[in-house]
Amino acid sequence: MPPGKTLQPVLKMKVDELFLRWLSEAATQRLLHECLRAVQAPQSAPNVAVSAGAEMPAPAPGGPGPPAAPAAPGLPPEPQSRRTRRPAVPRGGRGCTEVQTWPELQGTPGLPVGGIPTFYFPRGRPVGPASKDAAIRAVETAFALFPLQRARLEDMGNVAKACGCPLYWKGPLFYRAGGRRGGSVSVHTFVAMWHRILQDCHDEEARFLHLLASPGCDFLEQEDFIPFLQDVVESHPGLAFLKEAPEFHSCYITTVIQRIFYAVNRSWSGRISYNELRRSRFLQVVARLEEEADLSLTSGLFCYEHVYVIYCTFRELDTDCDLLLGNCDLARHRDHAISDKMIDRIFSGAVMRDRTAQRAGKMSYEDFVWFLLSEEDKTTPTSIEYWFRCMDLDGDGALSAFELEFFYEEQSRRLRSLDVEPLPFPDCLCQMLDLVRPRTQGRITLGDLKRCRLLAPIFFDTFFNVDKYLDREQHEQLALPGDGDGPELSDWDRFAAAEYRLLVAEEAAAQLWEDGSDTDEPSPGKQQPSGLHPQRPFWEASGAELLEEEDDLWPA
Repeated sequence: MPPGKTLQPVLKMKVDELFLRWLSEAATQRLLHECLRAVQAPQSAPNVAVSAGAEMPAPAPGGPGPPAAPAAPGLPPEPQSRRTRRPAVPRGGRGCTEVQTWPELQGTPGLPVGGIPTFYFPRGRPVGPASKDAAIRAVETAFALFPLQRARLEDMGNVAKACGCPLYWKGPLFYRAGGRRGGSVSVHTFVAMWHRILQDCHDEEARFLHLLASPGCDFLEQEDFIPFLQDVVESHPGLAFLKEAPEFHSCYITTVIQRIFYAVNRSWSGRISYNELRRSRFLQVVARLEEEADLSLTSGLFCYEHVYVIYCTFRELDTDCDLLLGNCDLARHRDHAISDKMIDRIFSGAVMRDRTAQRAGKMSYEDFVWFLLSEEDKTTPTSIEYWFRCMDLDGDGALSAFELEFFYEEQSRRLRSLDVEPLPFPDCLCQMLDLVRPRTQGRITLGDLKRCRLLAPIFFDTFFNVDKYLDREQHEQLALPGDGDGPELSDWDRFAAAEYRLLVAEEAAAQLWEDGSDTDEPSPGKQQPSGLHPQRPFWEASGAELLEEEDDLWPA
């Protein structure tokens, strides 16, 4: 696949999927049974009326004559032969054949066009008018509790509950009803807006997309999430400490938007569609926001600890503080763990989305979020696609032995510089083929790597990450997911937790050095990292406790 080209769905597979979905409908099954009974019953034969003046083809010499005219409805047809012949339909000519529809199917509910029931509902299956009227009455009841029946943004939580929506839909509901202009929204304006949404959008995903998307658009772009996330930052109790640092709001919002598109936008198009929103768990994560009192304890898309780790990692590489990274800056990640050839492939545009920065030979913060998520967890579908695009030099959708050897050459040199004898490439290739087990001999496709998802990190690290390759080689037994007690954590969760503890310990040590005491409690005004943003509120913990936490990171 050429670099930068988006993945396109196969039309035949989509048509087959829609056909099977239609075929499994209960109305379709009833329709097929009725058609089958109509075909088996002689009196159910369709009426075929040939318009006057239609020319019938002449019989061939020695061949059968023209077919007999069809019998009237309700009478058995005249047997012309043992096998009933269908009327001949001429091609072209002055006359046109008019075929009537089955009389038994006329007036059947659910047959809007051509006798075929609707089986594709891009905005959800419609519901009855009674449920819509009940939803409107619930909204009017909620507005009756407000002065002058007008709701402000802080009142929209009750309105969102009345609409049957999660709490943090209140921002999109308020802005879609025009509350940004006057600071409040009236009951009549909101009911008119909500009635239109209920009329056009029949499931949760369609309503959320319609609330956030620009007028006339059936997709979500990155800018559409800004008002929604700004309301989360300003109103969620787990992010109350950010009120003291409004300059960090944009960083948090930008990072969360990139994480949302990384997880939801599976087509790499930069636009989230209805189907992508349905296939993801994003709306379930949004619904759980009101249950999460501390967003630093969750491992979801809104986790503040993850945002803090990503931003601090970026700031460590961005030495000139221009919010852009060059080749040399990115190569310093993890002490030059990633090969130079892979760094060049990343900057070639194969996976970078900010074309303006890419043409200037730079990487933006948004692209760095995708890079770090892909580097630290190579088991997710997006990360496998990320590194596959980088390794697919010719863009043919498969990794050949030439491409694998291209990256392994530098890996071998780096291993020798560390006094480690690398495997010869033929032996390494055999090991990787046994690991991946491709369906086509000698060619590793994206589907092959996704089928062995848990082993994909071993494959990628073998070719361009020397540190992780050596770390895996030194362990006799891999720690597979599911081992041990407690909830299962992803590679990204483990990395972010370890990095966050280390960053907090370093920050506490620097604060104690400045204060000259290890007993005083750090004040919120002084607890500032070396970047442009405040640290998570660890002000309740003393400096001695944070130093003890740092000692736990390094076993004796």
